[in-house]
Amino acid sequence: MTAPGHPATDDAQRFLGIDLGERRIGVAVGDPATRVASPLTTISRAKTVAADAAVISRLAAEQRASVLVVGLPLDMDGGEGLQATRTREWAEAAAVATGLPLRYRDERLTSERAERRIGGAARGRSGGPPSAAQRDAYRARVDREAAALILQDEFDDARREDVERRPQ
Repeated sequence: MTAPGHPATDDAQRFLGIDLGERRIGVAVGDPATRVASPLTTISRAKTVAADAAVISRLAAEQRASVLVVGLPLDMDGGEGLQATRTREWAEAAAVATGLPLRYRDERLTSERAERRIGGAARGRSGGPPSAAQRDAYRARVDREAAALILQDEFDDARREDVERRPQ
């Protein structure tokens, strides 16, 4: 049995996973009852956090999501550098603006895992390099896949905690 407030008990809520980048925001949605995360969309970063938060709020309402899980770009040694600080600032402002509770998730190597999951970028015409539009579409797909991996990691950790809490 899981504790009240634990993701597995809150089947009415859904989570939004966020992979924050300099230019784009990958978004995934997941249901803690099934513990399955799926890529949702990729949005372009706006000029302000408030504008980003407005889009995130709309997506959360459409998906009936009530929790944000934001990937935190830790250094390979586990420390927090400048990008992690910037991500925390954005995430905290977005959480306040959306009114949604916020969780952080280590996102180290999620983009690389996402690229392995979806494969390489499509070739361009006549087998040449991909066009700018193809590159942009591929990067957007990687971003939303990375968001899904961030969210799936959150669910997988909750599942492991449930198994560890079971009486022997």
